[in-house]
Amino acid sequence: MRKAGILFSVMAILLSDIMCAFVAFAYRDMLCGIAHLGYSAPAGVVFLYAIPFLIGIIIFAVLAVMFFKRANR
Repeated sequence: MRKAGILFSVMAILLSDIMCAFVAFAYRDMLCGIAHLGYSAPAGVVFLYAIPFLIGIIIFAVLAVMFFKRANR
């Protein structure tokens, strides 16, 4: 059970890193599109991409805590 808790902890950390990279790239792309291509949406709309990542991070974190608690019994 302890290995599963470590696995889900690592997955949550990796998913948060991927989220940061993805949202930063999309934000930069949106700013460039606004400046050069005339996009009409504001750049802040890109932060909506973070919602599915946050849900996944929360799920992995909850599973990691559950497995750590079971391992300590």
